[in-house]
Amino acid sequence: MSNQNQCVRGADVLVNAHLNRGVGFSAEARDRLGLRGLLPPAVSSAENQVARALALIDSRPDPLGKYLELDAIRAADENLFFKLLIEHTDRFMPIVYTPTVGEVCQKFSHIYRFPRGLFVSYEDRGRVEELVANCPQEEVDVIVVTDGQRILGLGDLGMNGMGIPMGKLSLYTACAGIDPARTLPVTIDVGTNTEAYLNDPLYLGLRRERVTGDEYFALVDEFIQAARRRWPKVLIQFEDFGNHNAFELLRRYQDKILCFNDDIQGTAAVALTGVYSAVRVTKKPLAEQTFLFLGAGEAATGIANLIVDALVDEGMDRAEALKHCCLFDSKGLVTAARTGLAENKQPFAHELPECRTFLEAVRAVRPTGIVGVAAQPKAFDAAVLREMAAINERPIIFALSNPTSRAECDAETAYRETDGRALFASGSPFAPVELNGRTFVPRQGNNSYVFPGLGLGAVFAQAEWMPTGMFLAAARTLAETVSEEDLERGSLYPSLSEVRDVSMKIGVAIAEYAYEHGLARNERPADLEAAVKAFMYMPE
Repeated sequence: MSNQNQCVRGADVLVNAHLNRGVGFSAEARDRLGLRGLLPPAVSSAENQVARALALIDSRPDPLGKYLELDAIRAADENLFFKLLIEHTDRFMPIVYTPTVGEVCQKFSHIYRFPRGLFVSYEDRGRVEELVANCPQEEVDVIVVTDGQRILGLGDLGMNGMGIPMGKLSLYTACAGIDPARTLPVTIDVGTNTEAYLNDPLYLGLRRERVTGDEYFALVDEFIQAARRRWPKVLIQFEDFGNHNAFELLRRYQDKILCFNDDIQGTAAVALTGVYSAVRVTKKPLAEQTFLFLGAGEAATGIANLIVDALVDEGMDRAEALKHCCLFDSKGLVTAARTGLAENKQPFAHELPECRTFLEAVRAVRPTGIVGVAAQPKAFDAAVLREMAAINERPIIFALSNPTSRAECDAETAYRETDGRALFASGSPFAPVELNGRTFVPRQGNNSYVFPGLGLGAVFAQAEWMPTGMFLAAARTLAETVSEEDLERGSLYPSLSEVRDVSMKIGVAIAEYAYEHGLARNERPADLEAAVKAFMYMPE
């Protein structure tokens, strides 16, 4: 507890979510903090507090209602909130993050109740350092920042996108033990081009079309410089920016400050993990795999580039490695004959025939795996899946778009149309599937497997920046946690109930990478694993 917090007493304790323990305060603590008479007389055990909270959450019939109940618990008692998330990760991760967070963001202005995080608007340009100074945190280890332009597969939600940084940082704490008092969700509000929000009287963001160009980048830079002046070692995670801005911001800052883009690099590491798991089943090495991506934006080219980096790391020439990944965008298969291609697509423009439909592209490329990251629901239809099954004994089918309504196919369809031979992963959760006397347990290619551990390792080692090698290390470490029993059930990832231990292992691997490559700003402890584990926050 900081010196500032040690001075807090009485009712001020009960309205401070970091300090409040509600009816869990002991008799001694109630006397010491001036709380006697301000709480019901009974002292509740941690188990009783959790049971009471679970009953309240269960009384809400729908996911959004459960989210709102959890949000109220967090606003009152952050310790209890994270105890719930850590003890019931499988149950509550889909509530605090995907898929429920999509609905939360769409309705954010209508359900807003508790102030949390930092809102930087275009009207604040020239004063951002003052806004950062207003933040109550003495220290911040991790910032997640968005501008709301491309929230999940839902598009431009403007200021309403704040639900994403809030959800991500909840997972940083629940999955990797980043102290919640040392995190900061941030939204940079430069307007929105979504008419429904501009016309909504309850919308809480700027009512103007989006700012673009130099003015946009100047405001983002003003924020980054102000944040780093106050917290020089902070990790900044870019989240759900539009394609152009996402790539440009990564280009500007990637090798200069401690930062990464989760949509580009975190998604890539998780997808590469799924690939590593799949090749264990197919018994064919990565060098014999070819992938066709439905989509050519941040996620697609991020995954493709990391697969290429992995192939190069295994000894393949980069020009040859690039041929193992192909893109299909809104105009069709990306080929060398196409003109006016965006910079991120150009390395994947190969000598291929023109294909206008994805099925035609599958037949032309004959991939071992297809990866959906374009938020085109049901794009992996029966014809596509059957073609993949005809080409491959064990076709790799990754339907990674979320929320669930945007998935390229569901698990049941993937298994049914491939006669149970698909190696399937998704961006949103799907229930187990019974088929031909077998039970398949599909698991999410969820970024929450990777980004919390990446952040943990980088923050622990006080890394200067995050090179590609860190993301390869994260993917390999995560893949090592997938058991043979998991693979037998059709699971390419471990259970989310194991995510805290998984994050610790990834954190150790990332910190080790930082120490080995001269990127750390502190000394390596003798027992790195024990030190990382001790560094991780646990609810009291």
